[in-house]
Amino acid sequence: MPGIAALIIAFVVTVVATAVQGVTGFGMAVISVPVLALIHPALAPVPQTLIGMPLVLAMAWRERGSIDRQGTWWVIAGRFPGALVGLALISMLDADALAIAIAIIVLGGVIIVWRGAVIPRNAPTCFATGVVSGTSSLVASIGGPPLALLYGSGDGPTMRSSVSSVLAVGLLVTIGVRAATGNISGAELGVSLILLPAVGLGLASSTMLVPRVDRAMLRTAILWMSAAAAAGLILKTVVT
Repeated sequence: MPGIAALIIAFVVTVVATAVQGVTGFGMAVISVPVLALIHPALAPVPQTLIGMPLVLAMAWRERGSIDRQGTWWVIAGRFPGALVGLALISMLDADALAIAIAIIVLGGVIIVWRGAVIPRNAPTCFATGVVSGTSSLVASIGGPPLALLYGSGDGPTMRSSVSSVLAVGLLVTIGVRAATGNISGAELGVSLILLPAVGLGLASSTMLVPRVDRAMLRTAILWMSAAAAAGLILKTVVT
């Protein structure tokens, strides 16, 4: 179990990371996992998976009236074959090469959107995004950026609630698999319980910040967070 100082740092980082996700729709793990993994192995990434579930459920509920219900069903439908594609790719190709390829795809999406392109939200694009998200989530644990890029051109409430709804399904599957295979330790569960109040504080902070973030600011934040996730994945792959 991490010491008191490590837990205090983890608590503060979680508040900040949760507030960012509460505004942008994703990013809690992108911010907290790289930092906390350097401090103690029990601080990341499993606790972020566990506390991520109440976070995305609360976010989906907070702006539930804005959920793109038809689109999210297509995205969720795409994530299942996407996961199968990811499993197939892992069995056939080098894991590091796959991670870098996923990161390059995300960076390509960031550049396309940054240059002014708008991804239309319809059944084919939502399903395709689900496939990419499911594949990238399984291969490289960055399933959020493709979803954020899909919804980034819309209004904030729709983006946050819709992305949270999709992430909730993904986290449910991930947690279920980890629990069934015994891949959640007592220390990781204890850390998750300690960090749970930090999720509440971060989400409350984001609720106050959301009205001050206009569409242009939100779009910029999504692009920067997506680029950071991809760049961090490349750096992690090269360093390790």
